[in-house]
Amino acid sequence: MIDDPARSAGGTLGEYAYRDAGQRSMGEVVKDIISNVQDMIRSEIRLARAELREEGARSAAAAKLIGIGAGLALLAAGFVLVSIAQLLALVMPAWLATLVVGAVLGIAGMAMLSKGRAQFTVPKPNKTIDNVKENVEWMKNQTRS
Repeated sequence: MIDDPARSAGGTLGEYAYRDAGQRSMGEVVKDIISNVQDMIRSEIRLARAELREEGARSAAAAKLIGIGAGLALLAAGFVLVSIAQLLALVMPAWLATLVVGAVLGIAGMAMLSKGRAQFTVPKPNKTIDNVKENVEWMKNQTRS
């Protein structure tokens, strides 16, 4: 027999292509096809799991950096606010300077909360609701016919 690389390239799958059709029953062929499809699906699932694990590890590392950065930015904002209060304390009493800084922050915070509440909406699956209504109407029409 001639050495054909295509016969061995597919492993045992490559051998099936070169067998005579009369050697295998249709049941064996279907069984082999189903087995091969199952193996392919399992392999794809294993690959997807491995990719998700790798992506999850990268995302966790990024989230950690974002959290640390946000914490440091919050501390920096606090120090800037203390500095502003101390700067104001040069021209007015210290208690009044901190009160001014606190009042400005409070007013800004309340304005943002108010605007956020006004813009906040609970998401509704409008397309799904419309589809369900259509389906109910269709079923009503089917039962009337």
